[in-house]
Amino acid sequence: MAFQPESELTTEEATERVDEVLSEHDVVLFMKGNRLMPQCGYSKRALGLISQHVEEFETVDVLPALPEYREALEAQGGWETIPQTYVDGEFVGGSDILVELEERGELGETLGADA
Repeated sequence: MAFQPESELTTEEATERVDEVLSEHDVVLFMKGNRLMPQCGYSKRALGLISQHVEEFETVDVLPALPEYREALEAQGGWETIPQTYVDGEFVGGSDILVELEERGELGETLGADA
């Protein structure tokens, strides 16, 4: 039997945290790990892409309450996989969408870097 640590948040608390962060920050990346130590390749890729265009953005480590954050984020943006990027409270996508936007030369504008 695998060890399952207890989540640090309830689903309601995770939902409140998501709403709070989205209302306080223009660009938010919900990721596994943090800026200094991303815990998955997709989160690392999303972090790198966003960092190329904007200096100021918020990151949220979802690992301490992963199931609760998944549920809260799916309710918010209709998507449950991590990482997830939001701009002005609107869901943009995960790392694959960020890559597509970058390849089309649209990521900076999407992130508000050109504003």
